[in-house]
Amino acid sequence: MRVIADDLQCTAVRVSGGDLDRLVVAGRAALDAGLELWFAPFPTELAPSDLARHLADAAERADALERACPSRVVLVAGCEISLFNAGFLPGATFAERAAKLSAGAWPDELRAAFGRLPSALNAFFADALTAVRARFRGRVSYASGSWESIDWTPFDIVGVDGYRDAQNAATYRRQLRAYLATGKPVAVTEFGCCTYRGAADKGGLGWAIVDWEHTPPKLDGRYERSEDEQVDYLRELLAIFTAEGIDSAFWFTFAGYELPHRADPLFDLDMASYGVVKLIEPDVAHEGTGLGWQPKKVFAALAEAYGKEKSWNGS
Repeated sequence: MRVIADDLQCTAVRVSGGDLDRLVVAGRAALDAGLELWFAPFPTELAPSDLARHLADAAERADALERACPSRVVLVAGCEISLFNAGFLPGATFAERAAKLSAGAWPDELRAAFGRLPSALNAFFADALTAVRARFRGRVSYASGSWESIDWTPFDIVGVDGYRDAQNAATYRRQLRAYLATGKPVAVTEFGCCTYRGAADKGGLGWAIVDWEHTPPKLDGRYERSEDEQVDYLRELLAIFTAEGIDSAFWFTFAGYELPHRADPLFDLDMASYGVVKLIEPDVAHEGTGLGWQPKKVFAALAEAYGKEKSWNGS
């Protein structure tokens, strides 16, 4: 957290995960480092009723942190819940739902569910945020997927995981302006790019190049490592955010902890990582932090950009 605050020049950090006890520990560290905390519970595969209870529990924990550091905690009430949780779209698991959404031809069941999705999401939040507001006194946002049409009335901050890719590049600014039209502050709760040539065109799906069935895991083909790909993506999107009036932008992510860098390109899993640092395996000699990671080029680029524009939020 001190590296994020001091070296990366961030003013805020989004701390995300499904274990609320761990989120509280990380949240305290973020606040102690002087960062604004975006407390982001990220449970998966919960039914709507269980998800609502989880968010209410998260709200109580976030409120305790808010009481200790007034006006420095934002509760992010879930992330892309229609994809990562059950009951909104067809599919028993995230993998099944994602496969259905990315398929070229949608079955009738999916088309019907997608048509009902806006009303289902808005009904869920109408109930869930009543419980959240009763427990948390601070600002509330939500990390929405671009396919989710949200009624932002009950939220303080509009949030979208705003990856640009080859499919939406021509309409990306127009999509941002639709969120800005609410008149509320808009946070890009995620944006980022992996570490290989061509990853910018894949945006939020750039990670899907690892063959996890192989032992040890390897990339599913030959890719050209490119740290410049991340730098260019960062600078291009920050320029757009500045021009359009985006309030906060969170680069995804600090590190891909399960994706170590290796010299052999076929086994260099860091190519599939959005991290601003690369993980170095313990048996590999390395310089620098002593923490098992080294900064990538985007680390310095992000620090430079955020240092110049301290109103940007963080990582």
